[in-house]
Amino acid sequence: MTLDELYCFVDDFCKIVLPELERNRLSNEKPRRNRKGRLSTSELMTIYLLFQSSGYRDFKHYYLQEILGGKLKSAFPQAVSYTRFVSLIPRIFMPLVLFLQSLFAPLDGLGYIDSTPIAVCNNKRTGSHKVFKHFAKLGKTTKGWFFGFKVHLICNARGELCAAHITAGNGDDRQPVDKMTLNMQGKLFGDKGYIDQKLADKLLQRGLQLITGTRKNMKSKLLTLVDKLLLRKRSLIESTNNQLKNVFHLEHTRHRNPFHGFANMTAAIIAYALHPNKPSLQLSQAEHELLTAA
Repeated sequence: MTLDELYCFVDDFCKIVLPELERNRLSNEKPRRNRKGRLSTSELMTIYLLFQSSGYRDFKHYYLQEILGGKLKSAFPQAVSYTRFVSLIPRIFMPLVLFLQSLFAPLDGLGYIDSTPIAVCNNKRTGSHKVFKHFAKLGKTTKGWFFGFKVHLICNARGELCAAHITAGNGDDRQPVDKMTLNMQGKLFGDKGYIDQKLADKLLQRGLQLITGTRKNMKSKLLTLVDKLLLRKRSLIESTNNQLKNVFHLEHTRHRNPFHGFANMTAAIIAYALHPNKPSLQLSQAEHELLTAA
């Protein structure tokens, strides 16, 4: 997506959503001047989303070299200083969240669910970490301990995101599944961390079949050959997590404000949702219909 396409897409969204946000603002909030800034909300969001797929590892160098002194300087002639832009990031957090909600795709019958850990600091600094002190928790994965959050994702067979949820690092992977899968029907494939008969029965009543592997101390479940093959394709959601972390900067430990951290995670997921080349099962329409009917 080009700069012009991204800006027009974001601006069209802001023209619809921002007036609604203003009308629904709580009346007991402190009075604000509502002075028009040098950069509009659309421009702030566009710059922040461009960073996620820019290849830069930190926003400061990207902003100074590309927006203030590089090829994008002419596109944003009214760009503010880096310090001022950072102070404006909390303003675009809610528009980013709503923008992400508008980008979620339907499950379309086949889906994959997984979580990925987001560390906010080195494990040696867990006791002294202050930025996310009241939000992050100590959790453990198969790769070891970490202090931070978990990002839970559901994608369909085309690699499009259907739902996203952020929890503390010590959260149970099964806890947000019920809320994330509202209005979804079909088959949902997950790893052994999602084994829960009560949850599976509850989802099945809504028309969603939760399919997981089995642990060594469990009896084998009867699965059709199609379901067994689709369960082996869980690498799809793992590839999604890999792109989010290594291409779209979902995780880094240089945040100095909680809003900046959550805004960065939201923007990274948006950048992936807008990315044209997503990992997918590469199924034809006929193959997809055959697998969902099996």
